[in-house]
Amino acid sequence: MPENINKISVIIPNYNEEKYIIRTLKKVNEQKKFFNIEIIVCDDNSSDQSINLLNLNKNLFDKLIVNQKNYGKGYSIRKGILESNGEIIIIQDADLEYDPKEYTNLIQPFINHEADVVYGSRFIGHSARRLIYYKNKLANNFLTFLVNILTNINFTDVETGYKAFKSSIIKKMNLKENSFAFEIEVTMKISKMNIKIYEVGISYYGRTVEEGKKISFIDGIKAIYSIFKYKFFYN
Repeated sequence: MPENINKISVIIPNYNEEKYIIRTLKKVNEQKKFFNIEIIVCDDNSSDQSINLLNLNKNLFDKLIVNQKNYGKGYSIRKGILESNGEIIIIQDADLEYDPKEYTNLIQPFINHEADVVYGSRFIGHSARRLIYYKNKLANNFLTFLVNILTNINFTDVETGYKAFKSSIIKKMNLKENSFAFEIEVTMKISKMNIKIYEVGISYYGRTVEEGKKISFIDGIKAIYSIFKYKFFYN
């Protein structure tokens, strides 16, 4: 473990991922060979077998938060942040679209370049990525372009599910979003801070709707609204 990082908190928001949650947790646990990791699962009132599986595999995580109703990904992440104790916080989706083997890539800028925030980009580098929905990529490119124009920061992937933060940075943000709009809110808020933001290339194993992908057209509309909301009206 690097001397300046004693613990990494991995926050895993989960909603109806009975097919993937245990596999995801096992892969995160494999990274304990390299890092001191605290694993926090926040279940967003799943209606499938997720909770039963988690209760049968308590050795795979440190803390389990169960929401009393389905609030959304952003709410679950915020709950996890409040419970975290690590110097670095990594957001890990429960669906295995992102591989925990990438943690080394995400952590290196904190060690080598004194980064404050690191985004894992699906669109830079030479890592493998599954080719699926072209319209989704166009939407992500548009959102990233709009964010870049308004912030003057050259992001390549603002909607990435792999984001890592110094806990001292993200814990002082007044985060509000409950939905997938969390991704835009946190991006717009870090863009207003005098901090070091880095990107690293990551692999990506995207899912189809049939395989359980949950983000929708409505989430895209909310993202556009959130870009302007957090640029001009809210800090």
